[in-house]
Amino acid sequence: MSRLFGGGGQTITGTVVLMQKAVLDINSLSSSLTPGGMLGNTWDGVTSILDTATSFLGSSVAFQLISSDKVDSSGKGKVGNTAYLKGAINNLPTLGAQQNAFSVEFGYDSNFGIPGAFYIKNYMRNEFLLISLTLEDIPNVGTIHFVCNSWIYNAKNYQTDRIFFANNTYLPSNTPSALVADLARPVLGGSATYPYPRRCRTGRKPTKTDPNTESRSDNFYIPRDESFGHLKSSDFLAYGIKSISQDVIPALKSVFDINFTPNEFNSFEDVHDLYEGGIKLPTDVIKQITPLPVVNELLRTDGESFLKFPPPKVVQVSKSAWMTDVEFAREIIAGVNPGLIHSLQEFPPKSKLDSGVYGDHTSTITKEQIESNLDGLTVDEAIEQKKLFILDDHDAIYPYLRRINSTSSKAYATRTILYLKSDGTLKPLAIELSLPDPKGDQYGAISKVYLPAIQGVESYIWLLAKAYVIVNDSNIHQLISHWLHTHAVVEPFVIATNRQLSVLHPIYKLLFPHYRDTMNINALARSQLINAGGIIEQSFLPNKYAMEISSIIYKDWVFTDQALPTDLINRGMAVADASSPNGIRLVLEDYPYATDGLLIWEAINTWVQDYVSLYYTSDDTVIGDLELQQWWKELVEVGHGDKKDEPWWPNMQTRQDLIQTCTILIWTASALHASVNFGQYPYGGFILNRPTLSRRLMPEKGTPEYDEVVTNPEKAYLRTVTPKFQTLIDLSVIEILSRHASDEYYLGQRDSAEFWTSDVYALQAFKKFGKKLAEIEEILIQRNNNENLRNRVGPVTMPYTLLYPTSEEGLTFRGIPNSISI
Repeated sequence: MSRLFGGGGQTITGTVVLMQKAVLDINSLSSSLTPGGMLGNTWDGVTSILDTATSFLGSSVAFQLISSDKVDSSGKGKVGNTAYLKGAINNLPTLGAQQNAFSVEFGYDSNFGIPGAFYIKNYMRNEFLLISLTLEDIPNVGTIHFVCNSWIYNAKNYQTDRIFFANNTYLPSNTPSALVADLARPVLGGSATYPYPRRCRTGRKPTKTDPNTESRSDNFYIPRDESFGHLKSSDFLAYGIKSISQDVIPALKSVFDINFTPNEFNSFEDVHDLYEGGIKLPTDVIKQITPLPVVNELLRTDGESFLKFPPPKVVQVSKSAWMTDVEFAREIIAGVNPGLIHSLQEFPPKSKLDSGVYGDHTSTITKEQIESNLDGLTVDEAIEQKKLFILDDHDAIYPYLRRINSTSSKAYATRTILYLKSDGTLKPLAIELSLPDPKGDQYGAISKVYLPAIQGVESYIWLLAKAYVIVNDSNIHQLISHWLHTHAVVEPFVIATNRQLSVLHPIYKLLFPHYRDTMNINALARSQLINAGGIIEQSFLPNKYAMEISSIIYKDWVFTDQALPTDLINRGMAVADASSPNGIRLVLEDYPYATDGLLIWEAINTWVQDYVSLYYTSDDTVIGDLELQQWWKELVEVGHGDKKDEPWWPNMQTRQDLIQTCTILIWTASALHASVNFGQYPYGGFILNRPTLSRRLMPEKGTPEYDEVVTNPEKAYLRTVTPKFQTLIDLSVIEILSRHASDEYYLGQRDSAEFWTSDVYALQAFKKFGKKLAEIEEILIQRNNNENLRNRVGPVTMPYTLLYPTSEEGLTFRGIPNSISI
């Protein structure tokens, strides 16, 4: 919220008229006034009327004015400081018997402009009917009326602030920009334009203007058995996210809006202070923050109150190793988003975008720019020997660049070429940054290529080029690799399984542990993280286009491609080889995500094959299982109904179809999710290593921005990437997302290990699975002790442990839970 005025403002008085479900008794209200003129907070159960009335004059009903003609840095109407109801007004004879009037005082000055709307939040237990608000004696305006006539629910049951507008009337084209609510988003799912996996119904009513659009509310319907009902600290962790959204972020925003803390880091050491010294916060701000221990763990007190975060693993050993090219490349194959790199198949790289719409997007990187770093090889020889790789985020980002760059964000479509050195590590050779041609999309892209540099101003220009790559990777990771390809695509399986398979069905028993808490955490994500105006939109690059981008990417989603061996072959990171485990051979031998993942994949596949074979003795038993066939029909035609006509869906006519499907699902819900989730804070908790925003374009020679790179390169870098406020949002959330609950169940475990089935053969197969996973963990430990495998540890001295099957509670950087539960 923008600060309303400094020390020289004035006060304007408002009159609030409201009523309860029953008659508000003025005499009862007046008699409950304390000697100091304040109402007590009795809640003595005498009547709900008295209960509500006696709480009004504390801080139970909060208001904030919104300017109709003055905007803040985001282009929205300025928001004033919070004001609270004061005393009951007993001398207004025109009030009806069921209505009461209260006063409220707002700070005001001319810089705020003309009030055109207001927020209200009810902190009481009971609802009330808000009749109106009238503001008196506004300079150059006089009186402004807000006619409301709307029930105001308890804030815990309706988390978003209610907003009401003055009694002005505008055509849509003439509505002041400060009053335009920018929360409309496309409906995802059910169309060829915006396809999406189906989700559980929310229980939210449609809007009056569009029956296909849900009304805004924090309440999501979740089937009772899917709710956190066990002793789960993911219950605790997940509601920590809710608390971050509703308590911590508003409190921090108030700090930044009154300029208590500047919104920029001034040096890299300032960022390190988040873990060493913290950020001092005013006592009154601390008091606004939820008492949840999972949130208050961020607050350290040594005589003073600070916002202080645990040191992320990526800077625990070295403060600067993240800046090296070796670490930049290593995190592409062993970081939090290791599944995007491809083997380079052709040169120059080409785009798959429709050239009729977007023009020619062939890369402008030339052979001459990279051949000097190929150890004597030509580009063609390096491609043939499978020594060239590419991280290509060009096509995913480019169609949205014009829209993204029209906001406060500034970004590029990016391509990064890497080379496999003789020691098994990768080194970046070139980064291409592309923008749309100003003349129009059909003219293609304007691109510039940046090459590695190790000293002088060019070394910081190269660091900035890497930052633009990482910003894109951070956003694709969160929206696609993490949310879409695990959370979202699994939910239709949860729904179809519960609707079509009985609890006695063998496939229900096989898959049920891999659904634990998924629908609940997804509902929480939709209400707090990926919702319009939510945490992702506040602190990530695409802003309001975030979910729309994930819908466009879903068009290319293929269920069977989520099988790890298939994925590696499709990306050119492996080739078919019947003599190798899983029938494939990696072209990059020291690829931690792939080498560890293939062991886990094989263990899951063997367990599923052993289990399915106990109940399905032939393909005919699969075809003849009516429940199974209905399950698959609903999953394909409804759950992923926007892709029901795709030719790649298994037919569910053979045992192999069933084994393949269940293996992919279990892999996705367990190991794939673990690999892209639990490294978020260890890598991204240091925002310079994984920024989520870019705010300026690359500085050009002869500009003040370039001069700043020369004179103060750290400051120039910090003014480009995620600023302080958004950093605090990011860190607060990903620290919780990266934690394991105290009662988590990991792959190979069940909450009732010996009683989930009476079938002794199934129990034996499951025990075999658990034993295999324990053996795999020992193999992974040995790999991390092998100094020849240089990609496993890297310059940051951070062993790759994300696919260790087990973990302790907390922020461990390891462990594969059975399900997507956080």
